[in-house]
Amino acid sequence: MKQKLSIQSCPPREHVQSRCRLHRGLADRSYPTLFLFPLLVLCIATLAACSAPQRLVTLPADSLANHGSAAVAQENETQPLSLIAFGSCANQSKPQPIWDAINASRPDLFIFLGDNIYGDTEDMALLRARYAQLGQQPGYQRLLTQTPVIATWDDHDYGANDAGRDYPKKVESKQIFLDFFGEPAQSERRLRDGGIYTAYRYGPEGQQVQVILLDTRWARTPLTRVSDEEYAARRRERIGPYTATADPAAQLLSEEQWQWLEAQLREPAQLRLIATSIPFLQEGTGWENWSNFPAEQERLATLLRTTAANGVLFLTGDTHRAQFSKRTDLGLYPLWEVNSSGLTENVDWPAPDRSRLGGVYTEDNYGLLRINWSETDPEITMEIRAVDNDLVLQNTIRLSELQPAIQ
Repeated sequence: MKQKLSIQSCPPREHVQSRCRLHRGLADRSYPTLFLFPLLVLCIATLAACSAPQRLVTLPADSLANHGSAAVAQENETQPLSLIAFGSCANQSKPQPIWDAINASRPDLFIFLGDNIYGDTEDMALLRARYAQLGQQPGYQRLLTQTPVIATWDDHDYGANDAGRDYPKKVESKQIFLDFFGEPAQSERRLRDGGIYTAYRYGPEGQQVQVILLDTRWARTPLTRVSDEEYAARRRERIGPYTATADPAAQLLSEEQWQWLEAQLREPAQLRLIATSIPFLQEGTGWENWSNFPAEQERLATLLRTTAANGVLFLTGDTHRAQFSKRTDLGLYPLWEVNSSGLTENVDWPAPDRSRLGGVYTEDNYGLLRINWSETDPEITMEIRAVDNDLVLQNTIRLSELQPAIQ
């Protein structure tokens, strides 16, 4: 498998100092000075570009309409999904060459996993303008001509870094999100007094793929942060500032979303893709993930058991890196998670994670699922691909591995 040589630049997290670092995979290397000099010049130029003020492009409000493509809400129950692309963390103010790779793959569906833009504002005119910037990306425009797009959100497109239920403009932000992705005016998702969670079904009987998009922002209670002293020590280990809450009333999902999710898991499907903007299986990273809400994490695991939900595979974003996770300790069949982040954002250090299986990719990336329905036991291949479409991480499982034990 090809390892990529690159320059890392401008991670947007406030705690990461902007810097350029030469690396190959995850290992530092030593190179001759004559080789490093042009790269050093490139680093300086990149840092200057990242620190320069960004010009806001003002576009009319009606330019937001239908950027989720005309097929965004069309559930196709005649054609099976065989190739599904997904990704997260796309800064609208940066070049987005990753769309060329995604378009070249010709996926049947693209799933935005959140941080689809970096809005980070309570000014709704500004939020609309930032969505419009995404809509003007040439590669994204080409995607819309050939591929249905569906989406959930994370904190930055919701409205503020690490925001939850207390974000004051969430109702307005929801409307702007749904406008941009072409949500029908009378859909349940739009009319619901709550978050943006929804589900789609694709494929004929026996080859059905259910895509469940969760909302982990609308009702999420505040995060629990460690002391400044503890965080200073954690940073040396690349661990974030958050820890598991002890509050029994803490929640990620509203009760209404939980009830809706149970009903979805009882629907028939061969493969269920649960898209949650923050990781579900990752442990010990100190950043945003379900383990910060252990009762909620266990509640979802319990729900999967009690509904005997087959075919579950998690798709997640947020982390600015890519990896596979696998856990066998949740009382079900082995659970897998494909974490793909980001389309433009990356960090050059992977946080420790007890669930990680295999390597970590720390450059711009997107995810692909290949489903071979022609086999008696369908094969599911999970891929992480680079900006030039190189395959950098891969794993293959059989659909039979995602089945609850017969009682």
